[in-house]
Amino acid sequence: MKYYAIESEFGFDNMKMFDGSEPGPGFGQVLVKMKAASLNYRDLLIISGKYPVRSLPLIPFSDGAGEVVEIGEGVTRFKPGDRVVGIFFQKWLSGPIDAAKANSALGGALDGILAEFVVFHEDGLVAIPAHFSYEEAATLPCAAVTAWNGLTSGGITCGQSVLTMGSGGVSIFALQLAKAAGARVIATSGSDCKLERLIQMGASDGINYKAVPDWENRVIELTDGIGVDLVIEVGGAGTFAKSLRAVRLGGHISLIGVLTGASGDAGPTAAIRKSVRMQGIYVGSREMFEAVIRVMTLHRIKPVIDRVFAFDAVKEALHYMKSGSHIGKVVLSF
Repeated sequence: MKYYAIESEFGFDNMKMFDGSEPGPGFGQVLVKMKAASLNYRDLLIISGKYPVRSLPLIPFSDGAGEVVEIGEGVTRFKPGDRVVGIFFQKWLSGPIDAAKANSALGGALDGILAEFVVFHEDGLVAIPAHFSYEEAATLPCAAVTAWNGLTSGGITCGQSVLTMGSGGVSIFALQLAKAAGARVIATSGSDCKLERLIQMGASDGINYKAVPDWENRVIELTDGIGVDLVIEVGGAGTFAKSLRAVRLGGHISLIGVLTGASGDAGPTAAIRKSVRMQGIYVGSREMFEAVIRVMTLHRIKPVIDRVFAFDAVKEALHYMKSGSHIGKVVLSF
């Protein structure tokens, strides 16, 4: 089988395709023929050597979907022919996260899914709903679950207001899921064209942060001087201080990404004065994954896929994602 790996040194040019033997499932394991994968910002950081992982060599990427082709002894959850998608943390099935669960992330602590065949423990998979293609299902493990966790940890309810940032996978899933919950979504982007798309998807208002550098003030204006109930904070250090100003008294900020950097000057004073609740979000459990699939099935929410690349065009896909020109998810079809 063919697979990609980072052998001994990080960097896009050091990730190469290899030929290897097809693996076989052991007790409780399932062999999956991979059909599709999706890219996350985390993948860019890992391949560039800017994200902590286990020692090399490493097969990258966390999000992939495929067909069960063989099961090992003791498997009861799946059978050959089933369509499945892997969960991000292979050992986080339910409940709160702990060290053991956190040390089971695909494409980081464990080898990832960028291979034609991958062995999973049966617990580390969920079934793909009939109305999702393999490409659509592959977008869900990190971005959709992260968005769901970010919204539900903030206690999202009908009639609330949510601030999303940009047009990446997490932000668009947050927009779709918040709208399904009956919330108002205010979206930011540096592109008017992207803002038009976000409004078409259901955002009530769009703010171009390049044209309006003090966009947090515009958020407050749009909410009658109150601020939003919940912020899906994917920017990191460059946006966090503005998020603190844009959120209402007693509001919630779900801390998810570091797109603008990992360190900054925002101190705790503003959060204290506004009684803001903050929750770090690192994807989620299988239980959360199954919940978001139920919601997306009920509301017929479809993932937004920007472009689909072939398996042998992984580097092209990574460079495209790095350019930031995408809206939604970038996907590989095997």
